Amino acid sequence: MAEEKERAPAAALEMSLPKESLHERYVKIAVVVAAYWTISISMVFLNSYLLSSDDVKLDAPLFITFSQCVTGVVCLFILSKVGSKMSFLDQFPAFEIDTAIMIKLIPLSAVFVGMIAFNNLCLKYVGVAFYNVGRSLTTIFNVVLSYTILRQSTSGSAILCCTAIIGGFLLGVNQEDKHGSNSEGNSHLFLGVFFGVSASCCVALNAILTKKFLSLVDGNLWRLQIYNNLNASLLFMPLILIFGEVPHLLSYPKLSSPGFWSMMGASGVMGIAIAYVTGLQIRVTSPLTHNVSGTAKACAQTVLAVVWLSSSKTVLWWVSNLLVMLGSAAYTYVKQKEMAVARQQAEAAKQGGDIKA
Repeated sequence: MAEEKERAPAAALEMSLPKESLHERYVKIAVVVAAYWTISISMVFLNSYLLSSDDVKLDAPLFITFSQCVTGVVCLFILSKVGSKMSFLDQFPAFEIDTAIMIKLIPLSAVFVGMIAFNNLCLKYVGVAFYNVGRSLTTIFNVVLSYTILRQSTSGSAILCCTAIIGGFLLGVNQEDKHGSNSEGNSHLFLGVFFGVSASCCVALNAILTKKFLSLVDGNLWRLQIYNNLNASLLFMPLILIFGEVPHLLSYPKLSSPGFWSMMGASGVMGIAIAYVTGLQIRVTSPLTHNVSGTAKACAQTVLAVVWLSSSKTVLWWVSNLLVMLGSAAYTYVKQKEMAVARQQAEAAKQGGDIKA
């Protein structure tokens, strides 16, 4: 009886709120998915332009990545100030830095640095068309690291999906090696593949460590973004010196160009925008739909890159992309089903325990 009284105000409030029509929901989903696709594809093409375009010609990928992190910190600071005044930005926390937490998060931030640096280096050496295949082993590393670190086993169905991804990756590397459009030859391809595999490993490790360290920021992913981007900005400074990018920067003729810095700023803003719209897409659809959308987006991105570069690709090259995309989508579907079954079993066990009590 008491529970019914507690539910009554909530039910009354729910009834008083205007319900979203099916048409409005579909429009909202379409707008969010379109925003996700537009921002994500634009960011990849813009990063590729900054990293490997003949117009930019700045051989300083770590500095470019460092600038994106600094821009990210500035964006998060601004969003924290305006978030309290705009309801759709209210999830951004106050910009407060705790030095003790910042130090504890350094291991995660180091992996984050590896993830974004290797990501950009992969894009620099293989281009947009092969980027999806070059970075396709994230799922494989997720399975391996989950077992190695967390002792979580993987089902036979999921491993079968991983086999398709590995097959697509190996076939893709083989076809790009034989028929690729990279004018620099095999050395750039294998550098790109190395950085892509390294990025995949860091992405998987970042996901595992994020779960471990999230409690330090009260489970708030945006607070974690603040610390990660701030730590990364500091960690990139010695790396820029060690890898000899300072002379390139000092002799770069466009360093004072407003156009160059506008593109650099836009790239950093897109990094925060894609994080926001990714969360929004998951919220208005589901994690499974988000992954399906991401797979379809990767397909569209690959086709756009091939058309944009007027490249000619073999049937087997396209088959490799298809294997990677279908394998990734199937893996997501299998894991979602397994999680749903596990959740149902846990709820059934809990209900059984309540009945016995």
